[in-house]
Amino acid sequence: MGQSIRIIVDGEEFSAELNDSETAEAIVDSLPLDASGSRWGDEIYFSIPVDCPEADDARDEFEVGELGYWPPGNAFCIFYGPTPASRDGEPRMANPGNPIGRITEDATRLRDIEGSEVRIELADHE
Repeated sequence: MGQSIRIIVDGEEFSAELNDSETAEAIVDSLPLDASGSRWGDEIYFSIPVDCPEADDARDEFEVGELGYWPPGNAFCIFYGPTPASRDGEPRMANPGNPIGRITEDATRLRDIEGSEVRIELADHE
C-alpha cells in the first residue's frame, strides 16, 4: 500500500491506506482537503481539486470500506454500504471509478454519523 491517511467525518476519525496508483498520488499531493460531502446511499462523496482520467483498473463495484475516485465529478468517494446503484448490497458507483485505497477499520461506523463535513490529511499530520 501507499500513503497512510486520516479521514475525519464530523470529528470521527478513520484510518485509511491509499494504494500506489497515479490517482492516489495526485490526491496525496492535494492534501489536506476539507469538504462538505454529499451522501448517496451509504457513500459519502465530494469534489476535490484533482483531475485524473479513468484508470485501467476502473470499475463500478466496490467493497465496504473502499475508497474511490469518480472521474466524471472529480470526486473522492467513501463506501460504507449499498448505494442507489447497488444490485446485491455491494457499493456501486454510477459509472466506473478508480480504486484508490481503503479504510483500515470498521467503515460501517459512518452510518452513525449524521453530518458530512470531511477532512482528509496525511496520517502523520498533527
